[in-house]
Amino acid sequence: MFRWIIAVAMVVPFFAQGAESFHPLEAIRQAAESAAAAGPDTDVEAALDPGLRLPVCRAPLESAMRGSATAEVACPDPGWRLYVPLRVQRFETVWVLRRPVGAGEAITPDAVAMERRDVARLPAGVLPASRSVAGRVARRALPAGSVLLQQDAQSPRLVRRGDPVVLLARRGGIEVRASGRALGSAGVDELVSVENQGSRRVVQGRLLPSGEVLVQ
Repeated sequence: MFRWIIAVAMVVPFFAQGAESFHPLEAIRQAAESAAAAGPDTDVEAALDPGLRLPVCRAPLESAMRGSATAEVACPDPGWRLYVPLRVQRFETVWVLRRPVGAGEAITPDAVAMERRDVARLPAGVLPASRSVAGRVARRALPAGSVLLQQDAQSPRLVRRGDPVVLLARRGGIEVRASGRALGSAGVDELVSVENQGSRRVVQGRLLPSGEVLVQ
């Protein structure tokens, strides 16, 4: 359950307690929630103290995120600033294990199901259902009900240490290719270090389904 947290206002300069009018809380709430730039699959709820009283702002409110779950709402005139806690829910369809999978075991279609989850509350690196689990192998023992993380489900090794690879760089519609040698093993969409055979420089890139390594 989401806890309501009393937002603390920093008001500069100090306003007398006898102010006759106050800025609408709903306007402050909307400004705070707009800072999160929520998409169609994201829900944002600002936590405001119902008893909050701030002077009417004579200019449009300004808002910006300060951290992952706090919005700063500022009034340029007369000049006050408020930090508002946010509850952010970001929903995405992910892979969830229907049964336990042992370390080194292939993750087969019957072992997983697609479920819609709030990924804002899950560890980083969740494997979205838009990416296939076919051929992936569990790196550790995973219990039933686990949400699959990219670091838990290793994709098939497309290249291995010592394999020749093609380095690919793209800029402004121009593609440049160079010969390289893999310095580690990797699967599709994983990072791998590669030695450029021409310059002998070691670079890191993302392995494409084609087997080429895209260097940023």
